[in-house]
Amino acid sequence: MTGIILTQYSGKIVGPIARLIGYVMNGLYMFLNDVFSIQNIALCIILFTIIIYILMTPLTYKQQKFSRLQQEMQPEINAIREKYKDKKDQVSVQRMNEEMQMVYQKYGVSTMGSCLQLLINFPIFIAMYQVVRNVPAYVSSVKDVYIPLVDKIVNTDGFQKIMENVLKDSGAAGIGLNFETAATTSNSIIDVLYAMPSHGWDVLRDNFSGLTDIITSTEATVSHFNNLFGISIANSPINLISSGWNEKNFALIFGAIMVPLLSYLTQVLNIKLMTTNTNAAASENDAMARQMKTMNTMMPLFSLVMVFSVPVGAGIYWIAGSVIRSVQQVVLNRHMKNLDLEAIIEKNKEKAKKKREKQGIHENQISNTARINTKKTEYVTSQEKEEKLYHAAECARSAKKGSLLEKANMVKDFNERNNK
Repeated sequence: MTGIILTQYSGKIVGPIARLIGYVMNGLYMFLNDVFSIQNIALCIILFTIIIYILMTPLTYKQQKFSRLQQEMQPEINAIREKYKDKKDQVSVQRMNEEMQMVYQKYGVSTMGSCLQLLINFPIFIAMYQVVRNVPAYVSSVKDVYIPLVDKIVNTDGFQKIMENVLKDSGAAGIGLNFETAATTSNSIIDVLYAMPSHGWDVLRDNFSGLTDIITSTEATVSHFNNLFGISIANSPINLISSGWNEKNFALIFGAIMVPLLSYLTQVLNIKLMTTNTNAAASENDAMARQMKTMNTMMPLFSLVMVFSVPVGAGIYWIAGSVIRSVQQVVLNRHMKNLDLEAIIEKNKEKAKKKREKQGIHENQISNTARINTKKTEYVTSQEKEEKLYHAAECARSAKKGSLLEKANMVKDFNERNNK
């Protein structure tokens, strides 16, 4: 049987990021094991998240400074929009965009400034999901735990048929087995073993009765490094809730519900801290402010729903990220209160002026050019109309009354008037 193999995601963008995360996670796992004798993937995820957000601190600071400067420049942006509110022609739209761009240059901010961190963080989250979904494929120290058991399985007569029964009865959804080569056989069996819910180990013992001892010891090791407060980070909350209900394990149900709930609450806290200093000058009538308010409401709800269906490990990354960002935000909010915005704006004005001069663009050149283009357009249009009228009059005068030419000119004149 050939099916889906989870071993290392092959996407061109997320794939390399996932492999890089795997190298870091493997290094963290080995460090914790060698120094503190701790084998725990959840702790590795938390440490990885701390490292990522420390490295992203300069970007976070830049984004926060952008938000403060955006507050200051918003009245000018609104004034420009109001100025061109009823002007929809191409020249006016071009001039409005140029004037708005000059305001952005004046304050030294980018139109993409508020999106950059999200654009960086989202692929990391998707890559982290791939790693957590199949940790053994990326963390070699974890994969080594399964190797002795897999060697025993492949040396059992008729193991292919037995593993197909295990796959069917264990409830490891979306996984496939590939027996084409020794490498694909070993990797796909590990994929199945890692993706099995807790009762899958009982199914494995029932089908490989001669391997009971090594199956039990491997299960204990896997449960240990995947454990977080009694919850397996390899399973999704929705699956854990289902298992807890079947086993009447209400503590497991409570723990599974807390993961998406904490994800939601930490997101709300993070957004509240982020908007403490940025909403003071925001206008309720401003379209951008309304869009941000909508996004700030929807993002926590999105995380609440999404974390129910992804492995708990991905939820841990999301929660840890929100907590770390909240701590960063408290520090940044205090710093932003003492930020000298006037000095920053003056410095950015000077930079923008030098940049335009370097490009050979003077202060009034853009608006002057636009006015010249407008006049030129109007002049050409009037001149063309006058030439057409003059030509029509000449033709009319040269045509004899009642002649075919006069009738043709009348038809032409009628068509021209109706096509204007």
